[in-house]
This record gives sequence, structure tokens and C-alpha cells, in this order.
Amino acid sequence: MILSGREIKKRIGSDIHIDPFNDSQLNPNSYNLRLHRELLVYESKVLDMKAKHRLKSLVIPEEGLVLEPGRLYLGRTIEYTKTDNLVPMLEGRSSVGRLGLFIHVTAGFGDVGFNGYWTLEMFCAQPIRIYPGVELCQIFYHTIKGSYDRYESDKYQNNEGIQPSLLYKEFQKQPE
Repeated sequence: MILSGREIKKRIGSDIHIDPFNDSQLNPNSYNLRLHRELLVYESKVLDMKAKHRLKSLVIPEEGLVLEPGRLYLGRTIEYTKTDNLVPMLEGRSSVGRLGLFIHVTAGFGDVGFNGYWTLEMFCAQPIRIYPGVELCQIFYHTIKGSYDRYESDKYQNNEGIQPSLLYKEFQKQPE
């Protein structure tokens, strides 16, 4: 079951934490999250799943930054979230998707107990100008049934900023 906006607001400070929280970003069954001004892009044209990659940092100026098709941009939310007893989910806003900017196409499923900033995988269908602070995506919450193991990750939990893929760490753990 998905929580209503009223239920999200009611649970702020208990099993839902959104910092900062602003009533104007609350929707009927979700909460809009804003884009931080920093982006990361991979420097390599070919990305190897087994390798750690070099990244370049970009800063979105107040007058905006044009994203180019064919390039993956990693951003993050301004808001830090913490969730207990619920499954957080993230989706791009429909108004943003209708401009051809895809947010979190394959990675919007959160784990119960996740704490941190959300890294946003952004890809565009055509050039688009983006701005810092824009309400780019929305978080919503599912209830969870049954006992569960709380999310603990040495890769992404309690992050302080944009998290590039750390998939290469999984290859390091595999027996040869």
C-alpha cells in the first residue's frame, strides 16, 4: 500500500525523515525532491563493470546547464532522507519526463532502512536546460509486510553526496 501525502506528513520525525522538509513539496501521495547543484559525469566513453571509473564534477549555474543526449549525468537530491519500516521509492516527475529528461529509469527502488541522499541517474532524449533546486523527482512510500532485514550497505548507506556505481566492489568479492 502506498502512503498518502497526509500520512507522509504525519510520519515525519518518526519513521520518515526528510531534511529539509517543506509543505509546498508535498503531493497527494508523494513528496517532491530537489536537484542539488553538483553533477558527476564519467570521463570514460566505455564503462567497465569491473572497474572503478574517473569522474568529472560539474556545477549547475543559476542560469542553468544544458544536458546533452547520449551522456549519463549523476546528480543528487538536496534532501537527505531516512526511512524505517517503509520501502521508499523514487520516480521522476511526469512534467520532467514530458520534456524528455529521464530520472532513475532503472534504480528507483529503495530499501527499508535506507539513509542518505538519493543519487539520480539522468539521461535526456534531446538537449535540455536544467536548474539547481528544481523539483525533479518524487519519493513515495510503500508499507512492508512481514519481518525484514534492515538495509545495511558498505556501498551506499549514509552517503554524503553523489554515489557513482560501486558495482566493481562486488566483482572483488567473487571467488575466482
